[in-house]
Amino acid sequence: MSQTTFGKGHHLHLIDGSGFIFRAYHALPPLTRKSDGLPVGAISGFCNMLFKMVEDQKGSDAPTHLAVVFDHKGKTFRSDIYPEYKAHRPPAPEDLAPQFPITRDATRAFNLACIEAEGFEADDIIATLADQARTAGARVTIVSSDKDLMQMVGGGVEMYDAMKNRRIGVEQVEEKFGVGPDRVIDVQSLAGDSVDNIPGAPGIGIKTAALLINEYGDLDTLLERAGEIKQPKRRETLIEKADQIRISRELVTLKLDTPIDLSFDDMAVNAPDPDVLLPFLAEMEFRTMSARIAAKLGVDAPAIAEPVSDTGPSGTATPAAQLPIDPEKYETVRDVDRLNAWVQKIYDRGYVAVDTETTGLNEMIVDLVGICLSVEPGEACYIPLIHKEGEGDLFGGSNLAPNQIPLDQALDILRPVLQDESILKIGQNMKYDAKIFKRNGIDIAPIDDTMLLSYALHGGLHNHGMDALAERYLDHKPISIKSILGTGKSAITFDLVPIDEATKYAAEDADITLRLWQMFKPQLHAAKVTKVYETLERPLIPVLAKMEMNGIKVDRDHLSRMSNSFAQSMAGLESEIHELAGRSFNVGSPKQLGEILFDELGLEGGKKGKTGAYSTGVDILEDLAAEGHDLPARVLDWRQMSKLKSTYTDALQTHINPDTGRVHTSYVISGASTGRLASTDPNLQNIPIRSEAGRKIREAFVAEEGNVLLALDYSQIELRILAHIAKIDNLKQAFLDGHDIHAMTASEMFHVPIEGMDPMIRRQAKAINFGVIYGISGFGLARNLRIPRKEAQAFIDTYFERFPGIRKYMDDTVAFAKEHGHVETLFGRKIHTAEINAKGPHAGFAKRAAINAPIQGTAADVIRRAMIQMPDAIKNFPAKMLLQVHDELLFEVPKDAVEETTETVRKVMENAASPVVKLDVPLTVDAGVGNNWAEAH
Repeated sequence: MSQTTFGKGHHLHLIDGSGFIFRAYHALPPLTRKSDGLPVGAISGFCNMLFKMVEDQKGSDAPTHLAVVFDHKGKTFRSDIYPEYKAHRPPAPEDLAPQFPITRDATRAFNLACIEAEGFEADDIIATLADQARTAGARVTIVSSDKDLMQMVGGGVEMYDAMKNRRIGVEQVEEKFGVGPDRVIDVQSLAGDSVDNIPGAPGIGIKTAALLINEYGDLDTLLERAGEIKQPKRRETLIEKADQIRISRELVTLKLDTPIDLSFDDMAVNAPDPDVLLPFLAEMEFRTMSARIAAKLGVDAPAIAEPVSDTGPSGTATPAAQLPIDPEKYETVRDVDRLNAWVQKIYDRGYVAVDTETTGLNEMIVDLVGICLSVEPGEACYIPLIHKEGEGDLFGGSNLAPNQIPLDQALDILRPVLQDESILKIGQNMKYDAKIFKRNGIDIAPIDDTMLLSYALHGGLHNHGMDALAERYLDHKPISIKSILGTGKSAITFDLVPIDEATKYAAEDADITLRLWQMFKPQLHAAKVTKVYETLERPLIPVLAKMEMNGIKVDRDHLSRMSNSFAQSMAGLESEIHELAGRSFNVGSPKQLGEILFDELGLEGGKKGKTGAYSTGVDILEDLAAEGHDLPARVLDWRQMSKLKSTYTDALQTHINPDTGRVHTSYVISGASTGRLASTDPNLQNIPIRSEAGRKIREAFVAEEGNVLLALDYSQIELRILAHIAKIDNLKQAFLDGHDIHAMTASEMFHVPIEGMDPMIRRQAKAINFGVIYGISGFGLARNLRIPRKEAQAFIDTYFERFPGIRKYMDDTVAFAKEHGHVETLFGRKIHTAEINAKGPHAGFAKRAAINAPIQGTAADVIRRAMIQMPDAIKNFPAKMLLQVHDELLFEVPKDAVEETTETVRKVMENAASPVVKLDVPLTVDAGVGNNWAEAH
């Protein structure tokens, strides 16, 4: 590197560009370029920070030379030293990834030197330049707060934290590490770094490390004399982990000989060229910034055309999305050269819509048949991988169709781009595709999901399947999967679909997905749901995918025994029912049952439907049973047994994965408008917990040998949220004081002391507490408590008299819903209330749903936040998160890790609302442990 014109009297600023990007991203609200939805919030903040740095530094602090230094994507030499280095760092946020390359363009547009080096980190480049400049006699300011760079401070090198306007010299380094800059490496080698996965010396933190280095002088001396240390554990750690500590020193030591192409002359500060900078700002659509910088440069700001308006929930498509969808134009990729060409297109574009085609819907057992990609509306391809010729034989065998890239070879070509953090992968229901790719050795990231974009924007308005979205927003009816696979006994799997037909169907999926993304992504900011999507929806995808792949072990023999027991009980009940009826009939036939009850036995309350048959639903039978009639009571028992047998003890056996011995449920993120997750295939959320039979079913869910199941459940979370939202002081105080909330409610309502309270009175208060949340009527409460309707209504009226804030909350919420067409959770989730102004029977339901939605939705958001935080919280524990059931999380944990895991998980759950929402009442979590789910709950 030439230094002929550089040295004493010069001042070099080295800006940690990667640090600037992340600070800009987290400090500013999301922003998208209106013309195409590109995220540009971090770019905007980055540009402002660059301009401010150059403008604000005056006098002796002004730089004569300046370079912005970035991390190069990909692994560095440190990964060769220690493969686990930074292995656990989460990927960059998905909306930040496409902004990284543009920040390099921004740097050059500002006429500033832009430096990165393959195989090295930005810190190594900064250290090399700082050391060379210091040697040349120049002054150096490292614009960063990164502690790893503090080893460079001294001898004319200082640091500057631009966010805090704080300079960092030798004194500040000593405050941070307890040693001078020359011994920072030694301290870091001992303390390690959990974020970067630098092992260090277990149990030794920065303070202890500083004490040891100050006592022994340096790390080598300390390790040589480790046997002299008095504390046994510390002594053993330093002796046993000496090699690990030395490896850590290699990792934390910054390179001073990083190869750099630019000379210091190339880093001389020059004013920006308006003809370069302003067009760049115009391309980014930064109108305000363009005007401000143009004024500074003394030129006219460029005109930035207003883009075509983004679409709203009922709007029309953007021009790009309006291009004709023509499946005949899609490409079938049959060779490596064409696949590589598509990979290059993806790199050039910076994002890609991707979808998988498989042999079925069960992600844990299906085979990957093909992959489809799209980078532009109307431009899509399909990569067939294992399509077969013919219909196969009885054993599923048939010959592979010709001209397909071998599966492993195609995945090897696609793996780098699908795992590249700088390339955004877009899909519809990406959880499914993520699991398919994971089973094929690819961790796809970062991702966007059009299903969840629609859910964040339109929750409560319609479903979010791709076909429905395409028809509603693109005015296009996609090719039907039934037309491709057929139906009934003649249906085939996708690997038997002719490749030409498969291309039309599959590539169309990718094309539609890309168009929906281009339409929906820009709308997030305008609809004020960016935070909901970015913090509650998208981050949940990998969490749920991991949970679903974990599955839960099920004891097949236990289920089989229960099925037999249920069958015997049902047979006994049938005999009893026939005896009560006076003759045999099909107990499972509503028509025959109605005739027995209302025609032959002459019971009152019979109502015929449109078919002429009597209604025999649960409500009818419960009312008859409440009047003392045995036959309908026994039928209810029989139906319960039948449902438990067919839905659980029989069906669950068919869902046990033969390879894992576990059941792998699938969670639907966008099913309920309130944000509640739904469990399907099989549904594990509706197993009854209050009945003995339901608890017996839960006994079939077991832990592996040496492990236990750990269940943690929010206590009365919806009542706590109600107390906060409705500002009910006495309810809030009861929760703060840890009182029995139902007993307190009963005491408030019925003026009875809590001590010695009749359990029946408490039960009535409990029914009202939970019933009010769901808008229960006097009729409904009367049925629940088996009391007269008039008495039940009097209870509800008294409840509102004692807690007037609840009535006010209900009235205010309905009024808000009528005015705005939606209600909101405390975290900003919008739940649309399409029928809130309806008349007739739907009106009451719509009001009750609107009242409940902010409460149930906030509770759902809280547990989502807890789940999203959980992988990082338990990453050092041998624990697996298995299930989410309403307000409960279920884990599988080794027996010797239960206590520590419980403490960690409880802390995450109880603090999940913070810092976004500060609740007036504490969230509390109950924990249980057992060899099976029934014992743990």
